[in-house]
Amino acid sequence: MPLVIEVAAALIRDSVGRYLITQRRQGSHLAGLWEFPGGKLEVGESPDVALRRELREELGATFAVGKLVETVRWEYPDRTVVLHFYDCRVESGAVEPREGQAMAWVEPGDLGRYEFPPADRVLIERLAARR
Repeated sequence: MPLVIEVAAALIRDSVGRYLITQRRQGSHLAGLWEFPGGKLEVGESPDVALRRELREELGATFAVGKLVETVRWEYPDRTVVLHFYDCRVESGAVEPREGQAMAWVEPGDLGRYEFPPADRVLIERLAARR
C-alpha cells in the first residue's frame, strides 16, 4: 500500500502581487526544487493549523491562513502526495528563511521559469493567469 502524505502549502503574495517561493534543502525529498512554503501535516493536525506552524518554523513570521485555493493529488512511484494550497498573508513579523533555504518573490507569469515538483506544476499554470 503506497505511503500517502498530506501537505499544506501557502500562496503568499506581496503588495505588488509576487508569490513567495522557497527552495527545498539538500537532503530532503526533491532537494533543490522550488516550492510554495509549507509542510507535512502531523497526526491530528488540520491543514490550516499545520500551515501556520510550518510557516512560523520556516519563515519566522505569523501568517493568517485564508481560503483553500486548490487541492492536488500526485502519485509518485513510492508515495502519494495530497497538497492543499491556501491563500495566506503575513499578520506580523519579518519573513526570513529560518532553515537556510533560498527564497524568492516571483511574478505569477515567471513561476514557470523555476523548477517545481510535478505536484506543484499543476497549480503553476493557473497562478500564472491569476491576478
